[in-house]
Amino acid sequence: MPGTLYLIPNTLGQNETVSPAAALATVIPQEVQALTARLDYFIAENAKTTRAFLKLIDAAQSLAKPLQEIQIAELNVNTASAALPALLAPLLAGQDAGLISEAGVPAVADPGANLVRLAHAQGIQVRPLVGPSSLLLAVMSSGLNGQSFAFNGYLPTDAEQRGKRIKALELRSRQEQQTQLFIETPYRNSAFLEALANACQPGTLICVATDLTLATESIRTQTAAKWKAALAAGKHPDFHKKPTVYLFLAQ
Repeated sequence: MPGTLYLIPNTLGQNETVSPAAALATVIPQEVQALTARLDYFIAENAKTTRAFLKLIDAAQSLAKPLQEIQIAELNVNTASAALPALLAPLLAGQDAGLISEAGVPAVADPGANLVRLAHAQGIQVRPLVGPSSLLLAVMSSGLNGQSFAFNGYLPTDAEQRGKRIKALELRSRQEQQTQLFIETPYRNSAFLEALANACQPGTLICVATDLTLATESIRTQTAAKWKAALAAGKHPDFHKKPTVYLFLAQ
């Protein structure tokens, strides 16, 4: 009988204001910690990040095996489709495994989705576990439409193409009253917010949600016009190199 593929949520970053165990408890349920601790095979976006997460788990729930004996296979954007069956081979042999992202929940804005699809095709049970999702937390806290929203991932880095894409999505947002979500490489946060403020109509509401679940968390929603004025005055959010989710809703 095949093993189970558990979709294990990771933290959204390290909260250094409290102890590791206390920080973990605020975002990862105890039952999820205990289940993670008993696994000895993980498929991870980043092995180093996963080892750091397992050290946090070990501080709260002793791992079933020493960390150096736990197998971690990497699955990232560079992993070829032909390599996926080998990642599931231990599960087909009866071993349980955990799929874990670099941050937040796996298989959402994450290369793990293809592995989950293959697991279903091969008759492997897939079990999602409860944990933090920056996208849903951002929707919840934005004050924008939570009945209809779309995640668009990364927009083009070329300024002209990015502007056109923003305007197209703003039109869709206005017509359907649909909240649009985006993420960006953290070191490009300032440029991305400027692009949103400049491309959107003055009354479009823009939310910037940074460092969700952390002590440095910041969430702010205001019109594009207000963002544009703040940026022109040199008042940028404190989000340089910090994970940030962007949302807008056209009025």
